Amino acid sequence: MAKASRFMIITFIFTLLLNSTHQYHPLDPLTPSELYQIKTIVKGSNLSPGHNLTFHYVGLDEPDKPTILSWLSDKTRENLSRRAFVIARANQETHEIVLDLSTNSIILDQVYGGNGYPLLNFEEQIAANKLATTYAPFIASIDKRGLKVEEVVCGSFTIGWYGEEERTNRVVRVMCYYLDGTVNLYMRPIEGITVTVDLDTMEIVRYHDRLVIPVPKAEGTDYRESEQKPPFVPYAKGITVVQPEGPSFGIDGNTIRWANWMFHLGFDMRVGAVISLASIYDLDKDEYRQVLYRGFVSELFVPYMDLTEEWYYRTFFDAGEYGFGLCASPLEPLRDCPANAVFMDGYFTGQDGTPGMIPNVFCIFERHAGDVIWRHTEAMIPGKVVREVRPEVSLVVRMVSTAGNYDYILDWEFKQTGTIKVMVGLTGLLEVRGSVYTHTDQIHEEVYGTLLAENTLGAYHDHFLSYHLDLDVDGDANSFIKSTLQTTRVSNNRSPRKSYWTVASDTAQTEADARIQLGSKPTELLVVNPNKKTTVGNPVGYRLIPGSVVGSILTDDDYAEIRGSFAKHHVWVTPYNKSEKWAGGLYADQSRGDDNLEAWSLRNREIENKDIVVWYTLGFHHVPYQEDFPLMPTISSGFELRPANFFEHNPVLKIKPPIDVKWPNCSTPVMI
Repeated sequence: MAKASRFMIITFIFTLLLNSTHQYHPLDPLTPSELYQIKTIVKGSNLSPGHNLTFHYVGLDEPDKPTILSWLSDKTRENLSRRAFVIARANQETHEIVLDLSTNSIILDQVYGGNGYPLLNFEEQIAANKLATTYAPFIASIDKRGLKVEEVVCGSFTIGWYGEEERTNRVVRVMCYYLDGTVNLYMRPIEGITVTVDLDTMEIVRYHDRLVIPVPKAEGTDYRESEQKPPFVPYAKGITVVQPEGPSFGIDGNTIRWANWMFHLGFDMRVGAVISLASIYDLDKDEYRQVLYRGFVSELFVPYMDLTEEWYYRTFFDAGEYGFGLCASPLEPLRDCPANAVFMDGYFTGQDGTPGMIPNVFCIFERHAGDVIWRHTEAMIPGKVVREVRPEVSLVVRMVSTAGNYDYILDWEFKQTGTIKVMVGLTGLLEVRGSVYTHTDQIHEEVYGTLLAENTLGAYHDHFLSYHLDLDVDGDANSFIKSTLQTTRVSNNRSPRKSYWTVASDTAQTEADARIQLGSKPTELLVVNPNKKTTVGNPVGYRLIPGSVVGSILTDDDYAEIRGSFAKHHVWVTPYNKSEKWAGGLYADQSRGDDNLEAWSLRNREIENKDIVVWYTLGFHHVPYQEDFPLMPTISSGFELRPANFFEHNPVLKIKPPIDVKWPNCSTPVMI
């Protein structure tokens, strides 16, 4: 036996022994040693020999929710069995596999026979892209355009579904771009060429070169600091955040404690950051109270509005097709995150089952940006002015996912008031189409976008993020209440006023009652625990406070809308079901809308006083403007989960301000 093989076996046995004694939180993501163990088990099964086995998703198969809640209340907290869920392809079939890591065995292996395909992995996309650049007809098309093939870079695009009854092979379309003087390849598309690649056979099955369009110029597209020439925009003087005594939060494995918050942070290769078991300490009750059992971005739907042959199918599901976690970027200290940030790594599985690591996939930091948590100046007391101010400090968990051309900055911000603020920032590069036009005066047809620069059209498109929010407000039996603010005329001359508004509240009985499109009327959205009341009789609850109200405006019969139908409504509420995680369906690539959030919700199950999940759609309609070229400044939106009669009174009344940091040779500013 070779030394390397003996070493691998010894290492594997050692990791198994280590895992058997290590104290796991049952929601901890799979470790590198567990991912190696999974690879070994699956590769040793009857799936592997001669079947070209490929891995597409490996994640924790977490215990059922009652088991987790029971474990939390058990002071002994013995390790629960660790299970993994694997989606793999073998012999051009999709296998769903469940493994028990404690017994080193496969307990379920079933072939999926429905519509749709699993996540693309990086390796097959790279192979498909390489096929294009070595294909003789493609090279001839590049020569015809007077371009250099060594400067061509290609990307794999999923194709969607457009009403075909027959199942389509697992294919992608490869579109290419031109460098030659810039790294901003997305601003230099090579239009008119479509290369279709079968991912299972890894061969080109269709090639079409239909027209020649000028490639936009490289000049003015490079965004690297080293390539910028004077003059420069005036810049700020040095600024930093310093915590001489270190951070105020503690990290124990994946559990984070800060101020009055405690929660679990995990990484998933499909969705990235997963916030679990978020609880807040109630000073009056002297206990931690449940708020959020689980929260994550369930799906990200990005349909483009360009109807040309090379564009109409660009209706991407960035989580379900490409992996929002897989696309996560290592965060740069002092650029992506402030100086006081602490970083965590994330782990995923490659095509052959080998674990990979994304260093610095999360950063956690305290934000102290001059905001005020509460204040008041009282000047009505004779001879006295009372002024009290408390500065706000919050805790932020950040991840950035680079899904092709776009960078998504995702923040979960925990505030001492009990609020969880969720923010999404969009930046990066637009998808642009090459064009013959150099000025808007030349355009006399529908071009589905904005002319941003010479020969460069920025396509209209949307971004819809569906958040899975399993709220357990002071327990898992909750109800959803929609309260509408209604204008009422004053009758019977009972007041000099002519009108006022009042609140009309409805408790949703079934899923149909809780499908909500916001924007037409002022609305309050609450999740309450009807079994818990404050001392004055109000049910304890949390409010969902939307940000900008943006929803899909595609027609219901559009195939993109059928697949991404969760974007029809801003809010959905379903009863808790462990298997209902992904708003676009488990198999999003070429999905048909038959296994998604809308399909589940059509069962119209009861949701009053049940364990419920709220799904919130955060949206952006993006009409590109010239300021988005050649790189887009960040645009942000978000929402809040805010206490609503959860506490008996203001929970931060007794909060103390952070200790002042004394700097040498500094004096207190003069008050003017």
